[in-house]
Amino acid sequence: MPFIKLKVRSDAEGKVMFQVPQDLANQELEMAVIYQPVAQETTTQTPESLGWPAGFFEQTAGCLADEPLVRYDQGESLIFNSYCGENAKKY
Repeated sequence: MPFIKLKVRSDAEGKVMFQVPQDLANQELEMAVIYQPVAQETTTQTPESLGWPAGFFEQTAGCLADEPLVRYDQGESLIFNSYCGENAKKY
């Protein structure tokens, strides 16, 4: 008997949607459901394990606190204006 193994998440009401392959459509099927809760991963990844240099966040956090950020005029966007037409000025 063929089987399909999936990892799914139930919704707030405990419901799970299951869709069978198209070649099983419009057929009477006998199904058995075996479930096992998945253990939550408890390991925490460090910035270094994600590719950031050691101490990067400690060295750079707040580095612009004393300097005001200025966003200079970007001009008009031809692409944005073509999508929005005359309404572009409202944005």
